[in-house]
Amino acid sequence: MKNLILFILFLSATASFAQKPLDKLLKKHNKESVPYIKASELQNTSSEVIYLDTRAPHEYAVSHLKDAILVGYNNFSMDSIKKIIPNKTSEIVVYCTLGMRSEAIGEKLKKAGYTHVKNLYGGIITWKNNDFPVYNRNNKQTDSVHTYSKSWRKWLKNGIQVYE
Repeated sequence: MKNLILFILFLSATASFAQKPLDKLLKKHNKESVPYIKASELQNTSSEVIYLDTRAPHEYAVSHLKDAILVGYNNFSMDSIKKIIPNKTSEIVVYCTLGMRSEAIGEKLKKAGYTHVKNLYGGIITWKNNDFPVYNRNNKQTDSVHTYSKSWRKWLKNGIQVYE
């Protein structure tokens, strides 16, 4: 029992330590203009959420959240969004690799009048680190996660790091 308690304490300390550098990175790059939502909160919600993946198509092909809609970043189109999501009070969660590109897209959605937009804290990497499922281009569950860049691979602790 003592070993189990020590192991749990170790895991908590490790998770807390990993969280602090990510907090620092996100504070450096984000304005928090789009409220964050944590992966664990999404797992416990009963409302219908629309997930928008703001990454590039090749990233989405490797890994994405179930039923996520690829909206991209460089080729993002508000006209397409208005067709896909006509109800501006829909619950929307934007995400990318760690949460920076998704904040920019979330800002555009809010500016266009969407009222319930949240940014997935830590993006798909934190989602997978929490051991939540991701899917590939064939909508099959996968352990692979596209990490955007070589330098961002260090953030993925639970899964297979993919970077092209």
